[in-house]
Amino acid sequence: MKMNNSTDPTNDQPGTNVFTFYNNHSHSVIIDQVVTPIFYVIGLPANPLSAYIWLNRKTRANNSSAIYLGALSISHVIFLLFHILQELRYAWDIKTYDGHISCEIFNMLFCIPQYLAPLLVLGFTVERYIAVCHPFKKARYCTVKRAEMVVVCLLVTCLLISTLQAYFWTYDEVHQICNHRPEIQNGDFLLLWTWLTELLLFGVAPLAALIFNILVIREIHILTSGGPAHTGSSGGSSQASTATLLCVSFYLICTWLPYTVIYSLSNEFPIGDFSLTTQEVQRDATWQRHFVYNTIRVIVQEITLSNSACYFFIYYATGKHFRDSVHEILCPKKCIATTNRNHLAKQYIAVSKSSHLNGTVATCV
Repeated sequence: MKMNNSTDPTNDQPGTNVFTFYNNHSHSVIIDQVVTPIFYVIGLPANPLSAYIWLNRKTRANNSSAIYLGALSISHVIFLLFHILQELRYAWDIKTYDGHISCEIFNMLFCIPQYLAPLLVLGFTVERYIAVCHPFKKARYCTVKRAEMVVVCLLVTCLLISTLQAYFWTYDEVHQICNHRPEIQNGDFLLLWTWLTELLLFGVAPLAALIFNILVIREIHILTSGGPAHTGSSGGSSQASTATLLCVSFYLICTWLPYTVIYSLSNEFPIGDFSLTTQEVQRDATWQRHFVYNTIRVIVQEITLSNSACYFFIYYATGKHFRDSVHEILCPKKCIATTNRNHLAKQYIAVSKSSHLNGTVATCV
């Protein structure tokens, strides 16, 4: 489901400004304006840094998971950049991509990173399942070259699926907004295609990832309960990598599935009559149900948006190599050396005081 703040303008009356209408009657616009920029501030610097760490030569050597995570970080950067254009249009009423050709191109390109993210997560979840549950097949399937091939194939698949969006969308000169083409609005193809892609990419893919995660956790529990002899000498680093990937996968599931459910209920809360006065809108049951639903949808949508901004914190909390790389980039060696010297100095002072209190003479070795 394409994360879109728009309301179907075909229900609008000519001359009615949808943005002004919702701003006057619903809190959803304010939520968008306040919360969304926070994720831009987090995600736009954090995702490029994550991509740089995962895709540098040292990290990706013999680490196929780094290819998936690096591609995921790049996908999130692109998504956030496109999302800014959409946010300006629907949360701030600033025209960005409204126009012939630009409308079609934007909606096609905007879908690609959205489609790609859950497939990348599913890809490295399956890979981790093979590495943990079928270790003898790891050397064959869990390689950097194969990971690169899978990422390219997934990208091409998402590109092909997204091309139809260029046909679905066009510039509506009557309402001066991007809208679905009139010839397909009343047909079944658009509805069927939308539900098919949404259920497969944002329903089946996360659920499949959940199943593979459960199998991985079950296998890890069996291995760890068997003691060090079962986990092997490299069990610690392998489990750390598995912890990172499991956290990423579960985070996607927890943020995307609720929005998929909310999105599927949209037809149950239709838009009311735009021709009603302000007082009539406040008393109209259809509009009030729609406003409550729309506010909940926007809140869940913001939680989903965090999926494209906050993976950095998961990487930092669960991955020692990633954490060390961040420290090397953000804190130069000179700074680290100064910190170490200060730490040693504090230790010396503490030892000196302890020795003096014990009646001994402290010496500097």
